[in-house]
Amino acid sequence: MVTGILYIVATPIGNLGDITARAIETLQKVDLIVCEDTRTSRKLLDHYEIKTPTTSFYQIQRENGAKKPVPKLDYLTAELASGKNIALITDAGTPGISDPGNQLVGRAVENSIAVIPIPGVSALTTLASVSGIDLTRFVFLGFPPHKKGRETFFKEVVAQKYPVCYFESPHRLVKNLELLKNLAPACLPERQDKRIILGRELTKMFEEIVRGTVSEVLGYFLENPGKVKGEFVVIVYK
Repeated sequence: MVTGILYIVATPIGNLGDITARAIETLQKVDLIVCEDTRTSRKLLDHYEIKTPTTSFYQIQRENGAKKPVPKLDYLTAELASGKNIALITDAGTPGISDPGNQLVGRAVENSIAVIPIPGVSALTTLASVSGIDLTRFVFLGFPPHKKGRETFFKEVVAQKYPVCYFESPHRLVKNLELLKNLAPACLPERQDKRIILGRELTKMFEEIVRGTVSEVLGYFLENPGKVKGEFVVIVYK
């Protein structure tokens, strides 16, 4: 039985010009594009006049923060098994990193369906490339928990001997920087403050990279609250 192919397609994290020619070609030729949010992806698809049908694919959060299974897994698996080629994209960047894409890939692998990566932009590697620090080894922790487990998350961050990278939303940035500042002395008595490289609005018009100690970066955003906007990528190191 001949099955379809699942393409994992990286898309721009801001600047629409960062998409690859191969990604555009793939999105044009597949039978269906699976989007994290079709409204967000529509801007990109319209810009490149890609008319391929789309469907949404997202993860539902329960009230206590636990994640429910992703809707449409069975449907998409059946479509692939029937011979249709599908491209998976996220709102921005490379699918499968802190989004539900890994579940679809896992299901495809379980069913012997070919999975082909179409590489491109990632917010994580974008900031890492301009960090100027040794990232031969680093730890990536995704998004911090919203409530339960948040303090444990940041204790792990400050205790790491390797640089730690994670994503952050504007709604929790200041609170989490304050938590980092307060936890560092208890976890690292020999050093009262760790250092941060923070990327804001990467590849967009108001792109900014902020460097300094936790206290300095926190102070910067407290003095400039209008800049607490967009998505953030953070690297914490000694």
